[in-house]
Amino acid sequence: MTAPTRTALITGASAGIGATFARTLASDGLDLILVARRRERLEELAAEIITAHGVRCEVFDADLSDRSTPQAIAAFLADRRLTVDVLINNAGLSNSVAFAEADWDALAGELQVMVSAVTELAHIVVPGMKERRWGRIINVSSLAAFAPPGESLLYTGIKSYVLNMSQALDMELKPHGVHVTALCPGFTHSEFHDVMGTREAATKLPSVLWQEPEAVVREGWAAVNAGKPVCVPGVVNKIVSHAMRPVPFRLQYQLGRRMNPFKH
Repeated sequence: MTAPTRTALITGASAGIGATFARTLASDGLDLILVARRRERLEELAAEIITAHGVRCEVFDADLSDRSTPQAIAAFLADRRLTVDVLINNAGLSNSVAFAEADWDALAGELQVMVSAVTELAHIVVPGMKERRWGRIINVSSLAAFAPPGESLLYTGIKSYVLNMSQALDMELKPHGVHVTALCPGFTHSEFHDVMGTREAATKLPSVLWQEPEAVVREGWAAVNAGKPVCVPGVVNKIVSHAMRPVPFRLQYQLGRRMNPFKH
């Protein structure tokens, strides 16, 4: 019997890690739903992927800093009768202005993109995954989730939320065939630093700290399929994360399961 075709929804899909996930999953035969702000970039990527792999590739241009976007995505899925088997919550940003000096709209947008939208999109797709007893969710966190808080930055706290939320969902959903992984890359060659205006500072870092997006995606995709709730890609990043966290990931995860007050 032929295995069913899976469909993946990828946010922040127009470049970097998101675009690399799109190419990787398409090469594995998955149909795609690509979400990002830049429609032209999405359409170019979709055309490339369709030509290379012959999969179905839908695009939805939207700004995830808009609170209505997750429900607009849900309506788009319903209108086209699309089911989501794989969710890659990849969209992200970071403000470079001190908290007290930042506009609230900018801070609210940061929280909306990387906290509220990540959580709401998972909430939208999880019921279908549970019903089909198969699903994969990768929430892109960061090596920063293990670091001390950065002065004026919400980023480390946000990424810590994504890390902890992902593990909590994995505990709940794994018995239903749904795996959730927090992917925690370190410095990755992408447009992120250009958009955030930190390229000059980033280029001063030693090359050993950097990874290509292909390596990050390869490890993340293997981890979620293997049922690993946390993936820190790259040997150097693993060493750094363990140095910053006194309690190993696996022990944290097992303690979290045993201490769950809602567990019957």
